[in-house]
Amino acid sequence: MGLKIEELLVGRYMSEYPISVKPDIPFETVVEFMAESRFATLIVMEEEKSMPIGIFTERDIIKHVVSGKSMNQSIKQELIQPFISVTPDTTIVEAARLMIIKKSRILVFVDADKLVGTITASDMLRAFGETDKAPSLEKVISKTVYHCPFETTVLDAVKLLDEKNIGSVLVTRDSLYGIFTQRDLVRVLAKEEDLQGSVGNYSSFPLITADRNILANEAAKIMASKNIKRLGLTKNDSLVGIVTARDIVDAYQMNM
Repeated sequence: MGLKIEELLVGRYMSEYPISVKPDIPFETVVEFMAESRFATLIVMEEEKSMPIGIFTERDIIKHVVSGKSMNQSIKQELIQPFISVTPDTTIVEAARLMIIKKSRILVFVDADKLVGTITASDMLRAFGETDKAPSLEKVISKTVYHCPFETTVLDAVKLLDEKNIGSVLVTRDSLYGIFTQRDLVRVLAKEEDLQGSVGNYSSFPLITADRNILANEAAKIMASKNIKRLGLTKNDSLVGIVTARDIVDAYQMNM
């Protein structure tokens, strides 16, 4: 028997000891660090013990690459994302509600000024996978799936991510689907690879999929176990949609 969803608290699933950077750090340094550490989110702080002034994400890297600006430029010259504060005793469901309604990242504070962690959509997947509550994904599935051929340049794929405000694009080769994500872009930049190279060379093949009618808790289990944020959905062996970690968070907060 799974855990009751009302009993799941942020403190049990949050990522502790969040990593912070100063706003004057250059993009290229941040990219290298994010690639090595596999962090998708960094806290931006003026000083080590000060309050955060915002959050830097892989999405900010996409926008910077598309702008064509220098990688030597500091991150403070770009928009730094705002955040919402919760405590370790906040329920996962309430944190999910705030994440979706406020369209924001979430930081965890013990006291008003003591930052102890972050809670992301991926962290929430681990929580939802431990419950018996299983909402339908029907209302949150992305049925419009953007894709590009294997030979598309990395830069053109990144421009598509920016234009459509999405975190991944499917890559096609013959009858197979792969996926290129924000995280893949970070790796490309860290290795100083040519952005005119084929995006397929930096994509994950094959795309991990599940049946179209899978329920939210089972999808959460698969994604947490595979350490992925996106799951392809199929019907009669044909790809009909995709669900993201944030979509699953949305499904749960809508059903409470």
